[in-house]
Amino acid sequence: MSDGVNNQSDLFGAGDSRRVLFVCSAGGHLSQLLQLQPWWLNHERKWVTFDTNDARSKLEGEDIIPAHYPTTRSVPNTIRNFLLAQSVIKEWQPDIVISNGAGVAVPFFAVAKRAGIPTVYLEVYDRVDSRTMTGKLVQPFTTRFCVQWPEQQKLYPGSELTGLVY
Repeated sequence: MSDGVNNQSDLFGAGDSRRVLFVCSAGGHLSQLLQLQPWWLNHERKWVTFDTNDARSKLEGEDIIPAHYPTTRSVPNTIRNFLLAQSVIKEWQPDIVISNGAGVAVPFFAVAKRAGIPTVYLEVYDRVDSRTMTGKLVQPFTTRFCVQWPEQQKLYPGSELTGLVY
């Protein structure tokens, strides 16, 4: 982990064990959330991501809920993921939903917001000069919108600067 986030409890809250629902695309998004392992090891957790070999190997031993993909411009998969979000959030009742994208985050954040469940969005570290589509879409549903670069704060008014996570 980079020097930017020295105390992850400051970012996501400290205290007793929580039920954390991580929602992300496979690949780089998943790799970035895995950098938060010192924090999430202390919490009960489930992962919503794509059923790929990469995700299964990175999350070996973790509770994985497969999301529908591709999510980019796929209305049927967005609807499927919205229904999945309703089911998962209703049945598991997480204390918090955390994501860094991509499109699979949108239905989960919308459902969590409606259910009164706090959400944390961490903008990806490699988009410094423009807003991501997911960032634009989830910001209205996000309890804490975190960015890793000062330049990103200018793009997302009201965001919190965490420093580098990945």
